[in-house]
Amino acid sequence: MIGFMRVMRVLAAAILGLSALSLLVAVALNLANIVRRYVFFKPIASAEEVMLFLFVGTVFLGNSVVGFEGRQIRMDILLHALPPAWRRALDILADLAVIAVSVIIIVSGWPVIQMLAEFDQRSQVAEIPLFIPQALVPIGLGLNVILVGARLFDEIWTKRRCAPLVETH
Repeated sequence: MIGFMRVMRVLAAAILGLSALSLLVAVALNLANIVRRYVFFKPIASAEEVMLFLFVGTVFLGNSVVGFEGRQIRMDILLHALPPAWRRALDILADLAVIAVSVIIIVSGWPVIQMLAEFDQRSQVAEIPLFIPQALVPIGLGLNVILVGARLFDEIWTKRRCAPLVETH
């Protein structure tokens, strides 16, 4: 089991690195566009479109790491008043809800991505095939299912609940 979770941590680190790289590329593209627009008066026409796609990738890939670490935004004011057993049960229920909703979105959204690929639908300015940025949504959610499921399985298997790295009081 320890080896499995080590693989999951490596996967999470790789996803986080890819997400960070996507964000850095978007920031560099934004900077290049600013310089070209205001210094040379020749903006990069497709910059905003490409940055938007990069941000989608950053968010949906990075979300899987957030889920793996159990650091999603929560309305947990009432949880702190409950006994530990109730908190644990509700944490497990929340993780199962994340997995279920992610699977539903993947299943319902995948046909749209297939149609975008079949019709060779492209973005207006950059001419990027739209199935590529759209596929980042189910890919990110699929990674979320894998990573949250692995963490949940590990927590149930080892009968513990990982504390967040930073307390959120």
